[in-house]
Amino acid sequence: MVNSTEDNYLMLSGLQHFQFCRRQWALIHIEQQWEENVKTIEGQHLHQKADQPFTREKRGERLIVRAMPIQSHRLKLNGICDVVEFIKNPDGIELAEVEGSYLAYPVEYKRGKPKKGDEDVVQLVAQAMCLEEMLLCDVDTGYLFYNEIRHRIEVPITAELRNKVIEMAKEMHHYYENRYTPKVKTGPHCKSCSLQEVCLPRLMNKRTVKSYIERKLNE
Repeated sequence: MVNSTEDNYLMLSGLQHFQFCRRQWALIHIEQQWEENVKTIEGQHLHQKADQPFTREKRGERLIVRAMPIQSHRLKLNGICDVVEFIKNPDGIELAEVEGSYLAYPVEYKRGKPKKGDEDVVQLVAQAMCLEEMLLCDVDTGYLFYNEIRHRIEVPITAELRNKVIEMAKEMHHYYENRYTPKVKTGPHCKSCSLQEVCLPRLMNKRTVKSYIERKLNE
């Protein structure tokens, strides 16, 4: 279980923000700023269905655990798995109060449809790495369930993705320890960001601020 005394641990869910935009991550996790938009509200509604703390459900050869606390001492991250499915398999691990051996598969629930980038993928991979460290097992596959398409996508937990998560975690801790909010280039992705009204006026770039003001005046 997650040790709440680990004050220097960061939120695993921040990997998604960090992959999308390092500045967005810093505004949320370092400067503690947040603004709701339709996407964040829809996402919270979807997670309410998955996040039912400490519930376990047995379906034949499958054990479903919801809102499972996870942690990695290596990554110095902690968080919650929406769902962890344990599938009975002789090559798996033994679980407390459950007969047989099981393989673990993290399942992350997302609003919308699959993204072009790796925002969701890196979060899922980090969850798999936490489970491996906690349960002393191998997790080679995870799943992303998208509410818009009502379908889950299988994600192989590759060595390349693991290394990417390790490097991202290191960078996140470096920024956090130094209380550093990076500057970034603006782009089309800014339009879908819940923090654009907070972020854009504060960018240390005169050209960007000028274009922002002109856009607001024309609205």
